[in-house]
Amino acid sequence: MIRIVIAEDQALVLGALAALLSMEADMTIVARASDGAAALAAVREHKPDILLTDIEMPSLTGLDVAEAVAKDNLPTKVFIVTTFGRAGYLRRAMDAGVRGYLLKDTPSDDLASAIRKVVGGGRAIAPELAEAVWDLPANPLSDRERDVLRLAEEGRSNKEIARVLDLSPGTVRNYLSESSAKIGAASRIEAARIARDRGWL
Repeated sequence: MIRIVIAEDQALVLGALAALLSMEADMTIVARASDGAAALAAVREHKPDILLTDIEMPSLTGLDVAEAVAKDNLPTKVFIVTTFGRAGYLRRAMDAGVRGYLLKDTPSDDLASAIRKVVGGGRAIAPELAEAVWDLPANPLSDRERDVLRLAEEGRSNKEIARVLDLSPGTVRNYLSESSAKIGAASRIEAARIARDRGWL
């Protein structure tokens, strides 16, 4: 039996995924989570075969969870199902050890087959993204630069970002300047937009 934890912050989608996969004779849902922190806790507790997760969730993203699963050497294989068809997200997912990456409009039969393939040691990647990822430049941003850019994207001032991240305003300004230079952007807003489009945030 393939044991699965599902992580999805939209209740209707979470319920639909759980219902669809529960109909498969060889699959069982051992836990559901509506945010990234709960997903990671469920994986650590249940050690399922598969974590089926979205990317954008409260507290931790699906990519953050995948990185934590890899760092902890947990046996669970991470499988992302998302609306984000961006090659940059796929690159980050692959770097984090994710074994499956499909879009939410994938037919349910294809999803079940892909899960079986991943459990068997293979990979399952949306074909429309697989080719694009090879031409994508690597993410040049550090973790801290990504944190700063995410908050800048929300319209926060340097002072507010500094308070949230426990940094000085001058350090925040330096991170934003370095991020913009790495990306080739003229402003913090443009840097955040380009980074978001490429899946680097």
